[in-house]
Amino acid sequence: MSVQSLSELRARYPAPTERVLKKQLPALDSHCRRFVGLSPFVVMASSDPAGGLDASPRGGAPGFVRINEAGELLIPDASGNNRLDTLSNIVQTGRVGLLFMVPGVDETLRVNGWAVLSEAPEHLSLFTDERRSPSVVICVRVEEAYLHCAKALMRSALWDPAVRVDREVLPSMGEMIKDQIGSDAPAETREAMLARYRAEL
Repeated sequence: MSVQSLSELRARYPAPTERVLKKQLPALDSHCRRFVGLSPFVVMASSDPAGGLDASPRGGAPGFVRINEAGELLIPDASGNNRLDTLSNIVQTGRVGLLFMVPGVDETLRVNGWAVLSEAPEHLSLFTDERRSPSVVICVRVEEAYLHCAKALMRSALWDPAVRVDREVLPSMGEMIKDQIGSDAPAETREAMLARYRAEL
């Protein structure tokens, strides 16, 4: 059995409270802006026209995502694997969802809006101090912004050092990819991978 309609779904849950509904804002307020300024990590969700989905992590020093005078979020596109899944989706649909996290803070910030890939000098110039200048800046016009409650991160104890997993419980990235693609080449060692990553950050 599965839930087949919105009415069936709603019947299984209480109605959202007025507070939950009213906390959704059409723009970033001072609290949202402060949260973005403290965040070194954001997950960006997007989709292609056929509904294919992608969720991509983005990271940098706290405040690596800037906010311009119009209240738009400016996210530099750092070097990656060059699949361009998120960027391709933005070109095709222009829609993104963002989840900002701050280490040690169990609340998160959710933002939904329209996005474009900007090559405008005034956007690129904001990131000229970065080690590598971005090719494009993802410019997000905010439509919805709201602080998400702490329950999920409390349940997961995400920031608790006591539940931190030793990296050695998993094979190295090189070993896992070697298995996944069926390569006969030697697996890249973790040390070699980290050295390559550091050179590309």
